[in-house]
Amino acid sequence: MDIASIIGFIAALVLMIYGMVDGKGFGVITDTFLNMPSALITFGGSFGAVLAMNTMKDFLEGVKTFGLVFKLPAANETDTIKTIIELSNLARREGLLALEESTNTLDDEFMKKGIMLIVDGTDPELVRSILEAEIINIDARHQKNIGLWKNLGAMGPAWGMIGTLIGLINMLKDLSDPDSIGPNMAVALITTLYGSVLANWICSPVANKLTSFNDSEIKLKEVMIEGILSIQAGENPRVIEEKLKSFLSPTERKGFGDEGGA
Repeated sequence: MDIASIIGFIAALVLMIYGMVDGKGFGVITDTFLNMPSALITFGGSFGAVLAMNTMKDFLEGVKTFGLVFKLPAANETDTIKTIIELSNLARREGLLALEESTNTLDDEFMKKGIMLIVDGTDPELVRSILEAEIINIDARHQKNIGLWKNLGAMGPAWGMIGTLIGLINMLKDLSDPDSIGPNMAVALITTLYGSVLANWICSPVANKLTSFNDSEIKLKEVMIEGILSIQAGENPRVIEEKLKSFLSPTERKGFGDEGGA
């Protein structure tokens, strides 16, 4: 569970509510800041517009990725490098064919695929080409989901402004009662608030978190490719370790050394 995402969403909501009720009491939320027509225009319009940009399948799959921001990646570069070093030691002792049985203990399907390719004697350039093609397609699928949240974030303020314009038109249509202008203006502006909240509290954080996860996964798979090809080339496990440690930050390299490598 990613605590940062949970704390971030809750902290933003709590501080926003505090700004609303400070000196006024919680009753101001229902009296002033909750308006059903404004919510329907902003949220309904935003989600409807994004749905129109996608197929139903892509839309539903994209919305489901919201839950991913609360999960931590299952693997990291350090653990992956250690696994590759273990496999390289096995291949050096017993040969590449010995790696076939070890794939049963691997959780990552990408790693399994690469190991099986080199066990089958596939040409190194073809191995790289196959695995890089898979990375490209993984990135494309992720970018589609990230794009959905970016589009939704763009639609929020836009539909908030549409709701505000609708409210202003209704207000200006009848100016016979000056006392009603202020309250009507407040209601008109609520849609803009809803749009900004949708974009900046939900969509932007989700899109950026998914982008971060995608970058990390692509980097992890690049580590796997370099490691798998190094094993196939019969390189010394220590050389492989030093090569793959170049993917790590200085802090991660230090921790890797402390825990022991090859």
